[in-house]
Amino acid sequence: MDTKKQKKIKVLRIIARLNIGGPAIHAILLTGGIDKNRFETVLVSGVTSKGEGDMFYLAKEKNVNPVIIQELGRNLNIRNDIIAFFKIYKLLNKEKPDIIHTHTAKAGALGRLAGIFYRFFSWNKCILIHTFHGHIFHSYFDNLSTKLFLWTERFLARFTDTIITISKQQYYEIKNVFKVSSKDNIEVIPLGFDLEPYLNSLRKEGNFRKDLKVSDNEILVGIVGRLVPIKNHRLLLEAASQINGDLAGRIKFIIIGDGELKATLVDYAKDLSMENRVIFAGWRKDLYEIYPDLDIVALTSLNEGTPISVIEAMACARPVIASDVGGVKDLIEDGVTGILFRRNNSKELSSAIIRLAQDEILRKKIGDTARNKVREIYSAKRLVRDIENLYENLIREREEK
Repeated sequence: MDTKKQKKIKVLRIIARLNIGGPAIHAILLTGGIDKNRFETVLVSGVTSKGEGDMFYLAKEKNVNPVIIQELGRNLNIRNDIIAFFKIYKLLNKEKPDIIHTHTAKAGALGRLAGIFYRFFSWNKCILIHTFHGHIFHSYFDNLSTKLFLWTERFLARFTDTIITISKQQYYEIKNVFKVSSKDNIEVIPLGFDLEPYLNSLRKEGNFRKDLKVSDNEILVGIVGRLVPIKNHRLLLEAASQINGDLAGRIKFIIIGDGELKATLVDYAKDLSMENRVIFAGWRKDLYEIYPDLDIVALTSLNEGTPISVIEAMACARPVIASDVGGVKDLIEDGVTGILFRRNNSKELSSAIIRLAQDEILRKKIGDTARNKVREIYSAKRLVRDIENLYENLIREREEK
């Protein structure tokens, strides 16, 4: 596309909240990294829930100034959702975007619905794009709610020009298992991140172990993520309690994150007599300095898209043990770039921890192979380039109609 003759493509990017995690990083990196000579982007965000932690510091670092809608958030609230819908609709009329690109379920529903109304009443043929960073079609809500959400996604898909999935496994689930769209409008664009600080990290060069008063001879098993039901931290504690003998005394478990289940998990660790072996470290921004001090990174989720904690750990050459859910299977080749266990299976998780804890050579081999994989696939530059190409192709197709 000739940028000298073409006006800038205007993108309105909408996300439910900039809480700590992959979707927020993704939205901020796209907004800050996209070519400013070819695109003008407005990032719209809701607010985080208590205990989630936010990533506005990253937005500031990337010179991104989000438009905040106070009524937009993760939780269902009919009054707030209606207000958020009308605020988004008003913003669309003000900004007159060429592309509306939504991220996460709530923003995807309200943003696309507002976009449908905007297209109809303004005669603006703006393009609608939605990215599934994960999905809420199992393990999040009860069956009735899940069916309602699935029906909503199928309805919205009829009006969506492109649906982006972030892994081949997620593409398969969205298209073939849940049949979200009958149209040929689903694409795979893997996530991308600024991985340089992680790729350049050195083994045990940080201060995390020193801060925790953990010796180099002890095995540190870490898990990073929100303390919420879908992340299933309870399983890690169950698996940890199954490790006995001398090895048990050499392993400590670090839970990095915060959320609604913290008090429950602290109590559960005490019930298992694990309080001296489990450390709750809260949220940390300096993860690229923490991962190198870990020996093993775990992921116990019941459902995932493409978990950023796994990508970051792999970039730091840390061996990952993860549940075989969602896009995790696209990230990890079992026994090569990590170890997979069946969802919610504490015995398999425990066995995998023991296996890696007892084999330093295997830990290094898996970690090095994992680092090489993510270096090639998950760069921020590649993500931005893929999205820029998608935007321009969709605009070109619209103009040719």
